[in-house]
Amino acid sequence: MAMTDHRLIAALTVFLAIAAATSVSGAAERLDPQSIKLPQMTPELNVGKLNYDAKCAACHGLNTAGTDQGPTFLHRVYHPGHHGDRAFYLAPKNGARAHHWRFGDMPPVAGITDSQIEKIIGYVRAVQAANGLF
Repeated sequence: MAMTDHRLIAALTVFLAIAAATSVSGAAERLDPQSIKLPQMTPELNVGKLNYDAKCAACHGLNTAGTDQGPTFLHRVYHPGHHGDRAFYLAPKNGARAHHWRFGDMPPVAGITDSQIEKIIGYVRAVQAANGLF
């Protein structure tokens, strides 16, 4: 390979790395809460929504829309194949280190119970499904 080829490959590698980093980590991962489709609500999903609104919405937004404090859960990185239910269980219990976004680390959610987390996960997954995430 000529030296020019190496430089071209290096330049393309840097460009792709920057493009990939900015596509996931930008703070633009916020949606209009009114644009989000809600699932057909059941009594269990209503409990999940109430728990979500009380424990999660301040940072993750109404209807999972995201805020300037935390991302929307309708982004592809929250697909169950990437962030499974176990990740959604552990984050409010233990906190989560920032690894996709520039919002900073997520602290543990004070006073949240296993039952609340279970209902919240059900609600979030139903909203994701209603909006075509899976």
